[in-house]
Amino acid sequence: MSAHIVEIHDLRKSFGDLRVLRGIDLYVDQGEVVCIIGASGSGKSTLLRCVNGLEQATGGRVLIEGTDLSDPDCDIDAVRARIGMVFQLFNLFPHMTVLRNVTVAQRKVLKRSRAEADRKAMATLARVGLADRPDEYPERLSGGQRQRVAIARALAMDPDLMLFDEATSALDPELVGEVLAVMRDLAADGMTMLVVTHEIGFARHVADRVVFLDDGVIREEGSPDQVIGNPREERTKQFISQVLQH
Repeated sequence: MSAHIVEIHDLRKSFGDLRVLRGIDLYVDQGEVVCIIGASGSGKSTLLRCVNGLEQATGGRVLIEGTDLSDPDCDIDAVRARIGMVFQLFNLFPHMTVLRNVTVAQRKVLKRSRAEADRKAMATLARVGLADRPDEYPERLSGGQRQRVAIARALAMDPDLMLFDEATSALDPELVGEVLAVMRDLAADGMTMLVVTHEIGFARHVADRVVFLDDGVIREEGSPDQVIGNPREERTKQFISQVLQH
């Protein structure tokens, strides 16, 4: 068993002639929160999708708890069952209630009984502050509430790793805080998290490490105080100053 939850070695990803990732080396240890920051188009979301096996690497290796995703014998569905992913746009089923959204994968993937899945769903909904909304449909919820349902759905699978892909970028500003609060609680509880975010304040206060991705390569990596507070690279300095001006 690997000491790292996530190990990435020389990861490359191209879409046709477009080289999106140009040789990424990164690891995430158990209980660690790693925030990935960078401009749009820098490869952040592609990196996360490669970690989850949603995109196949052009080159290099991604290992999840020691399992190499590029191994022909890798059971990608079994690996994905241990990874919770929260997307920018919620990806909830509009025709299902909140409760059903949170139980459907439990029942299909983990083969839990309805009663067991319902119990787990209610516990995770309580954890994200939505214990009073199991019978609502997504369209009747705010964006922040929908994203909290998406987090509950991922948590209900008892993942070893949570991936967040710009989980707050589609939300109105006044709703961002409620989602970040849930993410902060998860971090405090020791959840291993790889977070793509433009919320520099969140990265500064919650991350164990910050990774600055620029044009498909890691330009800078280190503690939040170093990367955000005192960046070494000129490109990092430019990016941080632009973000903090907005």
